[in-house]
Amino acid sequence: MLPLAATNEPPALTKADFERVAANVYRLAGIVLRTGKEDLVESRLNKRLRAKKIASFREYLDLVDRDPVELAAMVDALTTNKTAFLREPAHFDLLIDLLKNTWSSAGQIRIWSSACSTGEEPYTIAMTILHNLPHLAPRVRILATDLASHAVARSRAGEYANESLGGLPPQWLDRYFDKTPSGAFRIKSEVKRMVRFARLNLLDPWPMRGPFQVIFCRNVMIYFDKPTQLKLAGRFRELLSSDGYLLIGHSESLGSEGHALHYVKPAVYRRCKPT
Repeated sequence: MLPLAATNEPPALTKADFERVAANVYRLAGIVLRTGKEDLVESRLNKRLRAKKIASFREYLDLVDRDPVELAAMVDALTTNKTAFLREPAHFDLLIDLLKNTWSSAGQIRIWSSACSTGEEPYTIAMTILHNLPHLAPRVRILATDLASHAVARSRAGEYANESLGGLPPQWLDRYFDKTPSGAFRIKSEVKRMVRFARLNLLDPWPMRGPFQVIFCRNVMIYFDKPTQLKLAGRFRELLSSDGYLLIGHSESLGSEGHALHYVKPAVYRRCKPT
């Protein structure tokens, strides 16, 4: 094997390598890596090759084939964790409306952020409720899950750079964050205790049980093919309460056939038709 130190050039990803990566990612996570993502894959996986002291993608993918831990690490490395606080704010307006008018007298209110990335979405849910309906906050439980273990770890830490907070109202920064000595902002315990984080592959069996009043699965469906989207929609439906809602990204659609959810408006689906 050629030692990595013998060349300054990182290993090159061949077409066959890319196809093997794509097949593994689809098998584990249902994510479709389409042509055009080769440079991204090469750049991100070269870090794994250096970490494992491996000189070629072929050798690395042989390791992935026999080591489930490295397979998971590879998918972690390729998972895009693009998110923001108060992203797609219409969904949070809808949530407050539903809490006021539909679930105000409900017992426990359960919300699932099923692809929470680095935590901005579930923390936004918590802060939105604390700001608008603080009397309901003790009854709200938010489950936040993500495929990427590094994203879950960052979520639990709840620490964010100043530049990532630009979309938040200034009063929220004072109310829900503590400033750290390094200049970062850390989520306060009042917000943190509303959220429970866990790693979860959406394609695996789900250990939790419903019902949830709202499930967020935003800007994730776009990475799946249609059969996987429809299968997930059916599984989400089974965990929704009878008046529960599934929220997906505004750039996404489940279409009108093949699932048992009722279309409400763009990016909003309901388990049952309104009476």
